[in-house]
Amino acid sequence: MNLKVRPGRPLPLGAHLIDHVARFAIFSRHATQIWLLLFDDALAAEPTHIIEIKNKTGDIWHVEIEGVTVGQFYGYRVDGPYRPEEGHRFDKYKLLVDPYAKAITGNFSWSRGDARGFDVNSPLYDLSFSTLDDTLGMPKCILINDDFDWQGDRPLNHPLRECIIYETHVRGLTKHPSANVTHPGTFRGILDKIDYFKELGITSLELLPVMEFDENELIRTNPLTGEKLKNYWGYSTICFMAPKSGYSSSGYSGQQVTEFKEMVRELHKAGIEVILDIVLNHTSEGNEMGPTLCFRGLDNVIYYILEENKRYYKNYSGCGNTLNCNHPIIREFVINCLRYWVIEMHIDGFRFDLASVLGRGPDGRLLENPPLVERIAEDPILRDTKIIAEAWDAAGAYQVGSFPGRRWAEWNGRYRDDIRRFWRGDPGMIPAFATRFAGSSDLYQPGGRQPFHSINFITCHDGFTMNDLVSYNHKHNQANGEFNLDGSNENYSFNFGVEGETENPVIEKLRSRQIKNLVTTLMLSQGTPMILGGDEFRRTQRGNNNAYCQNNDISWYDWNLINKNKEIFGFFKKIIALRKQHPIFRRQHFFTGLDQDQDHIRDIHWFDKDGKEQKWEDDGRTLTCLMDGSLLETGAEYDDNDFCIMINIDFKAQSFKIPKPPHGKRWYLSVDTAKLAPGDIFPPGHEQFLRNQSIYTLEERSVVVLLSMWG
Repeated sequence: MNLKVRPGRPLPLGAHLIDHVARFAIFSRHATQIWLLLFDDALAAEPTHIIEIKNKTGDIWHVEIEGVTVGQFYGYRVDGPYRPEEGHRFDKYKLLVDPYAKAITGNFSWSRGDARGFDVNSPLYDLSFSTLDDTLGMPKCILINDDFDWQGDRPLNHPLRECIIYETHVRGLTKHPSANVTHPGTFRGILDKIDYFKELGITSLELLPVMEFDENELIRTNPLTGEKLKNYWGYSTICFMAPKSGYSSSGYSGQQVTEFKEMVRELHKAGIEVILDIVLNHTSEGNEMGPTLCFRGLDNVIYYILEENKRYYKNYSGCGNTLNCNHPIIREFVINCLRYWVIEMHIDGFRFDLASVLGRGPDGRLLENPPLVERIAEDPILRDTKIIAEAWDAAGAYQVGSFPGRRWAEWNGRYRDDIRRFWRGDPGMIPAFATRFAGSSDLYQPGGRQPFHSINFITCHDGFTMNDLVSYNHKHNQANGEFNLDGSNENYSFNFGVEGETENPVIEKLRSRQIKNLVTTLMLSQGTPMILGGDEFRRTQRGNNNAYCQNNDISWYDWNLINKNKEIFGFFKKIIALRKQHPIFRRQHFFTGLDQDQDHIRDIHWFDKDGKEQKWEDDGRTLTCLMDGSLLETGAEYDDNDFCIMINIDFKAQSFKIPKPPHGKRWYLSVDTAKLAPGDIFPPGHEQFLRNQSIYTLEERSVVVLLSMWG
């Protein structure tokens, strides 16, 4: 290949093909020499060309090359001081991936051991220096072309209050043989489930990490089967702009980018937006004993938060290292990543894993006004993009309700815990339940946010599935090879008398009812609901509440369960439809709870089972909520039905006095979770007139929903 090498330009960073000329630019402040390596083969041990980058503008090293084309494989070698005690870990023998790479090869296992910058046989450990060439075992970056026929597509960006989020794993969704898809476990596999998503009624697909990671980085085996464990979830990113090659159905040399774009485009055609779970709190390089794959070898002291003894890494992520997110260089890198996914990949939103790390300064302390958090919220390109924080980290920060910035939505961990404890029957939970059900105003109103900023969830990838929440009292993570010590011990679950699966019809009846109770609560609460994929047909992980390493049928969705649990699946569809039909469950503003006129009409009113004002200090087992649909919003141009929601968490039936419906209307039965299908829930417009308008008996552990109509 006849190449012409010229100085190039410092911006934009990364590799870009413009008019048959490839421009490369990479940041390093402390490097002394950088080489660009070109490869003809993804598995090559030797490059075809080694080009020393001699041009530097400020801290940006740059070069342009005429003669390379789309699909060119490349990587970097970077020289500089190796002085771990000062934070510098340059090693010119290690092939580094470009932090701005848009695709990397992935059809092999990374040689992470060879990639360590120290001699593994030395008693000095990371203070020693490795001269081992790791080129053969490292992935190569791929020069791609951003051209794609989007067919007029743009991000959908549904209003958050209108969204129903479905969290899923790309591979797990369709990998099981029962998925019956053409390309199982891939981006294209998701396309075969679009009609299913439409039938279910969800609006937004939230995908666990799809940015490139090494799924073979774990060294443990499953003690029950002997199989090698995988990094299945992918919370260990190394290339933040590159879709995972292993999720491609057609190849590993850039096809993953095209397939990802196809997936987004077709989901958008169906009205379903795409939200990405993004891990910007740490990288796959781990602590001082980890491999040198990218950032460590480019400029370790810039990219990571280090201890006072700079040999060591501060670990607010629980994964060995912490990105130095509020350093200006890293802030710019993060913004460029997010912009890329929005501009070039048409993404609708992001869920930021362990987002409290984004608020830590270079010394590790939480900042009052974190520059990066504000920059993300105020960036003009991201202005319509959903930004959702997991508002805690592994070092004790817990900012649910207080994450900085009025535009940020949050995973409401308080909602999850309080709703679980309430339905488990823990004493004294009625006030907390009512607060969460009404939108968590205690958390979000003081900071000027609205109910929809609360992402309500009862289950997510991290923890029990909903089936397991009602089937296990304890976690069962033995297959993870960590002696069942991993995963949360505080699950607030209840097995109804038997640990795990059972054929006992009484217990199964109660478990199914409890699932209906939980999803009814979720869908009728103020806020934005998120359901864990597979909960709608009782997917089980057999009691494993931390299946991060289980790339097998523990994590894969068994679609046969839809037929086995068709009553639950039908209930999910109908309760989602109920929420979507009635704006009273999707309010833009918090309830006031105040009397509106001389008739003492309130937008929300709480009663006990005897029809008296709820006394919040009472340790009761019942609760009634009355919502007036005519007081939907100030200045609203439409009214909704009034709703009466009665809840019995007792293990015996209770008679409720039904409050009179506002405005002289009559009550109709919409939901009774104690009844069997089709009497458990009626489709919108087909509610059943309630003959007794005064008294309703709720069976043990059940929810009844009434709505008012003229009649």
